[in-house]
Amino acid sequence: MSEALPVFNLAHAHAPREVVEPRTAEEVAGIVRAAAAQGERVHPVGTGHGWTHAIEGGVALLTRRLDAVVVDPGLQAARIGAGATWADVLAAAAPHGLAPLAGSAPGVGAVGYLLGGGLSPLGRSYGWASDFVRSAEIVTGAGELLTVSATSHPDLFAALLGGKHLPGVVTSVELGLVELTTVYGGGLFFDAADAERVLTEWAVWSALAPDQVNTSVAVLRLPDLDAVPAPLRGRFVVHLRVAVVADAEEGAALVEPLRKLADPIVDTVAELPVTALGAIHTDPDQPMPVLEAGALLRDFDPAAAGALLAAAGPGTDVPLAVVEVRRLGGRLAQAPQRPDSVVGRDAAYGLFVVSAPVPELFAGPVPAAVGGLAKAMAPWASGGFQPNFVGSLNQPGALETAWPAEMRERLERVREHHDPAGVIGH
Repeated sequence: MSEALPVFNLAHAHAPREVVEPRTAEEVAGIVRAAAAQGERVHPVGTGHGWTHAIEGGVALLTRRLDAVVVDPGLQAARIGAGATWADVLAAAAPHGLAPLAGSAPGVGAVGYLLGGGLSPLGRSYGWASDFVRSAEIVTGAGELLTVSATSHPDLFAALLGGKHLPGVVTSVELGLVELTTVYGGGLFFDAADAERVLTEWAVWSALAPDQVNTSVAVLRLPDLDAVPAPLRGRFVVHLRVAVVADAEEGAALVEPLRKLADPIVDTVAELPVTALGAIHTDPDQPMPVLEAGALLRDFDPAAAGALLAAAGPGTDVPLAVVEVRRLGGRLAQAPQRPDSVVGRDAAYGLFVVSAPVPELFAGPVPAAVGGLAKAMAPWASGGFQPNFVGSLNQPGALETAWPAEMRERLERVREHHDPAGVIGH
């Protein structure tokens, strides 16, 4: 029944026994109770970006009908349904001069992203997106419909803030918004011949960047397709991304060192409306089959840049479409103001890998390439993982061990209390 599931990542052949699309939280509660009575599992399905395995049996609960977004400018907050995407939230908030800490891809489901912590292209300037969650509505595995916050069911609320695989189905969240209408951002695309200099110098520049500067770099093997801008089609390129919380004059001054590294093939960096946040990373917006992996890094210095290029640079023939390094730190490193389950506050960088969308390569060449890259980057790896960036190419157990032992034990206690029968599947 994979054709019945409107998921973004097509790498997994899902086969639930039943597919349901509730329109209200009360309907969700009824579905969960009915499944529990029949001894079946319920698998919440949002946009389907984050699946690392196939659903087999049980009930696939699609959240896309729960897509309401209501902005309260007086409270500087939005009530976001589980089926809403970041594009929906950005569009609803912008007329009020407000913005969420959305992800790099506007088509990603807002709630699923928040449950893993939420690493925004604006995160260094503001923090983790889940830091802005004020409350949530959740149907537990026991079929209870609860409103949780820092003062109501605080243990469950803390689990919701970064715990990802929860003992329930989150049907909506109340999210605080920031006052923001524009950013100075976009991308600089450089040729393969400039890869070593660009990546090495970016490593130095990013380490010294102030908190108002958000940045990442990706080495890309782009297909020769019409969807790719003509100058970039069929090429290996280095994509430097920036999102500076500043006006155009200050932003341009901060980005100028990157523009001087080499002549970019394409330069899209300019003052952007915050609704165009997706133009910074230009993530694909069409479903495709890919395998992914991620890891947290304690550093990314020039030697790390050299190691990455030796394993996945233009001189290699590896089936990896994207190898990305994101600068963390800044306000992402600040201590939480309340108990939560976010992982990654102590990391300096994050590594993320996406395979070529060629299923024939998934069994051997892709894992081999990722294994080689992991070995090359091991000297800089922290040993930790950010839950939203753990994929099917990570070693078994990576997601389960993403949280520190004490936090993991707390999450398990919450699951045992609110879903003792293990009704909710992920």
